[in-house]
Amino acid sequence: MSNPLLESFNTPFDTIPFSKIKNEHYLPAFTEGIKLAKEEIALLTQSSEPPTFENTIVALEASGSKVDLISNVFFNLNSAETSDEMQALAKDISPLLSEFSNDVMLNEALFKKVKLVYETTDKAKLDEESLTLLEKTYKGFVRNGANLSADKKEKLRTIDKEISVLGQQYGENVLKETNAFSMEVTDEKELDGLPDFVKEAAAETAKEKNREGTWIFTLQYPSYIPFMTYSANRELRKKMFMAYGSRSFKGNEFDNQEVVKKLVQLRFERAQLLGYPTHAHFVLEERMAETPEKVNEFLTDILAISQPATLKDVEELTAYAKKLDGLDKIERWDFAYYSEKLKKEKYEVDDELLKPYFQLEKVIDGVFKVAEKLFGIHFVENKDIDRYHPEVLVYEVRNGNNELVAIFYADFFPREGKRGGAWMTVFRQQKKVNGEDKRPHISIVCSFTKPTKSTPSLLTFNEVQTLFHEFGHALHGMLAKGNYGSLSGTNVYWDFVELPSQILENWTLEKDCLDLFARHYKTGEAIPADLVQRLKDSANFQAGYATTRQVAFGMLDMAYHGVDPSGITNIGEFEKTLFEKMEVLPQVKETNMSCQFSHIFNGGYSSGYYSYKWAEVLDADAFEFFKEKGIFNSEVAGKFKDDILSRGGSEHPMVLYKKFRGREPDPKALLRRAGLLKK
Repeated sequence: MSNPLLESFNTPFDTIPFSKIKNEHYLPAFTEGIKLAKEEIALLTQSSEPPTFENTIVALEASGSKVDLISNVFFNLNSAETSDEMQALAKDISPLLSEFSNDVMLNEALFKKVKLVYETTDKAKLDEESLTLLEKTYKGFVRNGANLSADKKEKLRTIDKEISVLGQQYGENVLKETNAFSMEVTDEKELDGLPDFVKEAAAETAKEKNREGTWIFTLQYPSYIPFMTYSANRELRKKMFMAYGSRSFKGNEFDNQEVVKKLVQLRFERAQLLGYPTHAHFVLEERMAETPEKVNEFLTDILAISQPATLKDVEELTAYAKKLDGLDKIERWDFAYYSEKLKKEKYEVDDELLKPYFQLEKVIDGVFKVAEKLFGIHFVENKDIDRYHPEVLVYEVRNGNNELVAIFYADFFPREGKRGGAWMTVFRQQKKVNGEDKRPHISIVCSFTKPTKSTPSLLTFNEVQTLFHEFGHALHGMLAKGNYGSLSGTNVYWDFVELPSQILENWTLEKDCLDLFARHYKTGEAIPADLVQRLKDSANFQAGYATTRQVAFGMLDMAYHGVDPSGITNIGEFEKTLFEKMEVLPQVKETNMSCQFSHIFNGGYSSGYYSYKWAEVLDADAFEFFKEKGIFNSEVAGKFKDDILSRGGSEHPMVLYKKFRGREPDPKALLRRAGLLKK
């Protein structure tokens, strides 16, 4: 049987022939890819040549490219276009890859050569990027157990396999619980408060499920968030909130409590095995923040300023709910609803008013124009390039000389086989092969409200920011100019990776940017200046509450990973005790964050959730530079492109940031922007 994953693609720009790839191709492709990679490594270890940077470090970097490609295809589709069959395959494939990774990392002959190169190379003769690769390669082996005894190496292999399987199980449990719930409404009176776009989407969902004439709401973001924000029906809000908040915390087959306990225990054991006090110490060695103490201090400092503001936010909202509906106290399922009403009253701005200006196609065009003005690139749709779903859009990205910069895939609407939320990912990393610059293939995946018969896809302002955010990540991948794939694009420290994404969100509050695309979908009228000003004024509405909430999630992450977790016997109690110190709204017994906190248990953010706030400091400080010179200033944009976006992980992020900014970031920039500090 021919296997498209193992053959030359013979497609435009060597893009992936998605339509030819079937589920039965994956396992044989992985098996063959791993075999090829092992042969490449055997050649390297058996060579009689004295080990050098080129014949060892660079050769190792180049090995396994087939496995990387197949992994990118499989795991990207397992997130964006999955099925029960793919999820079953993932259970077989994840341990295979984990074992292969361990085979490489625990290969004594290979490590011996790497270590020799690391110890004998004249580092002064290497450029910064090559020096980073050398250090990262050597550290990668050590951090994966290369210095361990044989029995400890075996123990590490077992732990890694278990961690891989548990992470997969955690994510599947959350997805299954999310998909299992739907709420059908048959009486239109119960839809009081919901805007037409929410009702239309719910009617469309009902139709898809052969329940025409009713309205069906789900726990997918585009259904859940608007319902909680606008529904005047308190009982139904509570029902939706409880369903969402109790996912994988019900004691059923999809419960994640034991999974969480096992995962944190295994991560701790792994860190101890490698000589680190905790999992957080292990992770943070390769972060800008460097130590758990520094992270906890960073979060505590922010909390000291945000908590008093949070109390004021909640007091104001409680008084408002009492005035409006006679409520003596607000519950969690009331927060979004009264927030939206109060925000509208204070600033005369809401999604109903804003959405007509944010037609999806125009926002896409707008983000492309921003990229063109800042970085001199343009986007040309190519309908001949294969895609993994008919809704996916594909673009060629070209520079001012019309040279190819990247291939860009965009996948915007929710589907059954797609996990919730939004993310950027890579099908092919930028790198140089035999001196030839291989341009990257980048993708963003979102879950925006689909168009209906009467209305195009109109985005909430939050969704506009999401699109800009993911596009910022995409630019980091597309504008990469490195030699080595493992240091290219978004392959940077986790607490630096959100800088390019979060900084781009700032443009969405600038009239000069909005004028590029924000036009009323019916009249073509540009978004009015006073509406933009009110939007800007409202941006810091409840900034205290929002900040404290993010800090609380960061602290929960550190509480699991910065200690010996053997004392954590009850997930519900553990979380409740921690949150009680920071939370100002009453906790709801049957709900739990830990059991659906995919970021830290199935998404690479363990001991790293703080990095969102950390990157906000970077982006607030960096955007102040743009504001000083002009948001489309070519000099500042050029520096950002040359010193940050194109450089990937080629040098330590603080070095890159200082090159761009001329100094270290000012932590107060974040609090200034949030209105929590006087300017």
